[in-house]
Amino acid sequence: MRRLLLVSALALAPLMSGGAQAQRLDVQTMNFDLWCQETQHLPVARCDKRLPEDEATFEAYRAKVEKYETDYLRGQEAGAQLNRTILHNDPVDNPVDKNTSAAEQKPTTPGQTRSTP
Repeated sequence: MRRLLLVSALALAPLMSGGAQAQRLDVQTMNFDLWCQETQHLPVARCDKRLPEDEATFEAYRAKVEKYETDYLRGQEAGAQLNRTILHNDPVDNPVDKNTSAAEQKPTTPGQTRSTP
């Protein structure tokens, strides 16, 4: 029962702690057991005990990794936005005469609404 409660709390933690920005970024969740056995190389029996010191160390490690991961993902997102808006939005590569939706657009003045057929 305790394990189920802890797993569900860990699953819901990213939804509650990070707000809208963290939900939008694809931050990978970390598993205490994998961290304990593979990163810390602690015995399975100790990892199953989940000592408060181990949990505190894990939370500090998780917070540090998450900070770097969110910074990395924001950089990736900014690079993708630059790629979309500047590099691939070149009118020379996409002329208006080949893009019928762009050719149909008519300029409007402020306060004037565009009529749709």
